[in-house]
Order: sequence, then C-alpha cells, then structure tokens
Amino acid sequence: MSHSTVVGGSTAKRVLACPGSVALCATMPPKPSSTFADKGTLLHDVIVRALEGETDFTGVTYANETFTPEMMTNKIQPALALLDQVDPEQVMEYVTEAPVTFGSYIPGAFGTVDLLGRRGDTAVVLDWKFGDGVIVEVVENEQLLFYVAAAMRTPGTAWAFENITHIECVIVQPPFIRRWVITPKTVRTFERKLKAAVAAAAQPDAALSIGAHCRWCAAKPVCPQMTGAVERAVKTQLSGLDTQALGTALETAEILQSWIDDLRSLATRMLEGACKVPGWKLVAKRPNRKWVNEDVAVAKLVALGIEPRKSELISPAQAEKLLKTKLPDGLAIAVSSGNTLAAADDPRPEAVLLGAQLSAALSKLGAI
Repeated sequence: MSHSTVVGGSTAKRVLACPGSVALCATMPPKPSSTFADKGTLLHDVIVRALEGETDFTGVTYANETFTPEMMTNKIQPALALLDQVDPEQVMEYVTEAPVTFGSYIPGAFGTVDLLGRRGDTAVVLDWKFGDGVIVEVVENEQLLFYVAAAMRTPGTAWAFENITHIECVIVQPPFIRRWVITPKTVRTFERKLKAAVAAAAQPDAALSIGAHCRWCAAKPVCPQMTGAVERAVKTQLSGLDTQALGTALETAEILQSWIDDLRSLATRMLEGACKVPGWKLVAKRPNRKWVNEDVAVAKLVALGIEPRKSELISPAQAEKLLKTKLPDGLAIAVSSGNTLAAADDPRPEAVLLGAQLSAALSKLGAI
C-alpha cells in the first residue's frame, strides 16, 4: 500500500504539530515492517472479505502472518458485532477501502478509508484498529478528520456527504468501539489548518516540535529537537521536582525512550548494511547453549542418571543444575541469538556479518 509523502491519515497529527518533520522524514531510509503491522494488514484484509460475504479464511496470509481461528474469535467477530452498533437496522450504504484525495486543495495528499457509509442524514467514517498495545481515542482524531475531509472532496465518495447534517467518526478496536459526532463546519476548520501546515512544511525553515506525535516519527534519530530534549533531560535535577513537574518529566521520558529505541534501531540497520557508524559496532548477543544432537544428549543424560525430558528436552543449563556438575564435552554448543549495538571500545569482539556477505555472494552467483 502506497503512502503520501506530503500528508496522509496516519501522519496528519504529526504534520499539524511539527511541519518540519516532513523534510526530515524524507531523508530517512524506509523502516522495515513489523509483526504487529503485518498482522494488522492481514486482519484488515480479512474483515473486508468478510463484509463482502466470504466465510472461509483458511490459509489466508500476509507477509509471514497466517490467519488463525483465534483471530476470528478475538478480532474479526467482535469487530463485526461492533459494526452492528453503528448500523443496528442494517440500512447503511457503505463501501470499504475507499481511496480519497484532497485534489488541488492539497496536492499529493491522499489516503484510504477503511469504511465509508451513509445512514439517513449522517455520514459514517470508520477505522479498524486491531492492535492491543495502544488505545486509540476518537475525539479530535486527526486521522479520521483527514479521511472525512478528503472523502468530502473526492468525487467517488462525495455521495456520502450530500445534504448531511452530521458526520459520525468511529474507531473499532475490539473489544471497544469509540464514536464521535461532528458537523461539516468542524471538518472545514480542520482542513484549513492542515493546508496551512502542509504549506509550512514546504518552507526551508519549517518548525520542529516534540510531543506525543513523535512516537511513530521515523526521523526521531536525527531530529534536532529530540537531541535538545536529551541534553535538557541530562541536566535536570529530578530530586527537587514537585509532582506536577515529575509528571511532565515522565512524559518527556516516554518521548526520549522512543527516540533512543529508534536511534539504536537505525544504527543497527546501517551497520548490518555495511555502513560504518563511527564509534560503534555490532557484537554478538550473549550466547545460549543448545544441544549439538538431541538424541545423543538424551542417551547420555539418561546414562548419567537424570530424566532429560519434561514437556520437551531440558536445556544444557537445566541439565547441569540437576547434575550439579558441568556437562561432558561435545554435548552442547553456545549459540548467540543475534547481534546488538555496542560502543567501539566494548571488550566483546565485533560480529562477523556472514549472513549479509553470504546473501550478496549468492545473489552474484545467481546473476552468472
């Protein structure tokens, strides 16, 4: 799915609060997808197909995620039941996955509405949220306001807003539903602010600002405002703060931790891609021992007088705890679970990136 590089539903909040982030984000390499994002895409696909009348989703996949009966029970069925609360009499006309755009009003701004409907004199714009970690509020939700404003300006979706008096914005996040009723006047006010923010973002001195909108910003690792926040936080004496200031400091800490995580992730990706980061390297994570050959290990441990299996073969560390002595040589080997970022003067040896080198070599062989 393509995303607007100007402003889209998922970035509207950030662009409104921090116009300067648009140019910064344009300099960043694309972030890899995640299990959570892939699972969300899979569930969006399934619920659209369910609304179209499909009932069998066996084997439906997206990336490395496969639809399961638990997903049907915990996500899809509750989401469909919550939709019935929006349209209890089953009279709403609706479309799913509707592409919307601002046209010449904000060139390059576009998105996709999960569900757009019309019920009497009320238009309905609904967004599915299948994540569990972050509760998404609906009131003053910039993503939904973006979709409403764009849908009102899109010829293919304008039918839902003809002569309406109210617009209902809906977040369905099983097991919860959140609803917010607004008027067209609210939408017009929002789109004027959005147009001004996009215009500001195009300026070379576009303002940067830190806040809750930073959470999903790809440019956190290189943002001057985030760097400044780190410097200020280091100098702050927490011991003398009152409770109000402490609460503010904790909010800042959340933002800083997100920045730190993204900064380390970016550096790791660069090092894995053979880009040097002065003063830093990748080292192997602490290795965990694994059996060289499970069948041989079972036979040997039985001979040593312990039961090696519970629900599965016990680990080398558990075996040594039972034996109260070290294992015989050759039974187990230490295997690292991956690489981690470390300062260049860390005593651990630098990791050898055989995987990247091997992939490159194989790709060259395939081209011969």
